[in-house]
Amino acid sequence: MTTRPSVLLVEDEPAQREVLAYNLASDGFEVLEAVTGSEAELIIAETPPDVILLDWMLPELSGIELCRRLKARAETRGIPVIMISAKGEEVDRVRGLETGADDYVVKPYSMVELMARVRVQLRRVRPATVGIVLEHGDIRLDMETHRVHRAGAEVRLGPTEFRLLTCFMERPGRVFTREALLDRVWGRDIYVETRTVDVHVGRLRKALTEAGGDDPIRTVRGSGYALG
Repeated sequence: MTTRPSVLLVEDEPAQREVLAYNLASDGFEVLEAVTGSEAELIIAETPPDVILLDWMLPELSGIELCRRLKARAETRGIPVIMISAKGEEVDRVRGLETGADDYVVKPYSMVELMARVRVQLRRVRPATVGIVLEHGDIRLDMETHRVHRAGAEVRLGPTEFRLLTCFMERPGRVFTREALLDRVWGRDIYVETRTVDVHVGRLRKALTEAGGDDPIRTVRGSGYALG
């Protein structure tokens, strides 16, 4: 299994935040919570979430300004932002989307619809979490059957190597630091030395090239690893 997808919930109204957090956790998400835009900014810098649910009206730093900042930075631009707002006029929706929000939900909203919208955004950034077959070059990874094939031949992988490959294939070309791989593959609550990442990447490389073919995993000196 991949680690649970994470959602950062930025909402200053306690009752709203509690209900949303409960529903997100029940739907299988790891929930991070922030009350202000400034607090959210710190959390995003330390543990980037997969999706952000962002209230427009926040103390200190507004949701619209936080969204603008996130979309202006290369390292956070790709995180989907769903803006939640009581402002339902067309001009407000347009402003939210033009600021960079990937979706816009008006209060009061249907919880079922909101969870569906979160899933839609998650499918863009972590397709493996919704059971999709991933393909890159001649490598094919099936999340349902937990099988990997390269050029038609089955590749035998251990559970950790399978999760590593899943992570790489969700974002081909992206350079993952060892710390990012530890978070995504082993989980944030487990202490593992960064050297362990190198060991398992080595095993993954060996398995993928056992039947021939080039090594698809690239080492980026001083940074980490990338697929392709």
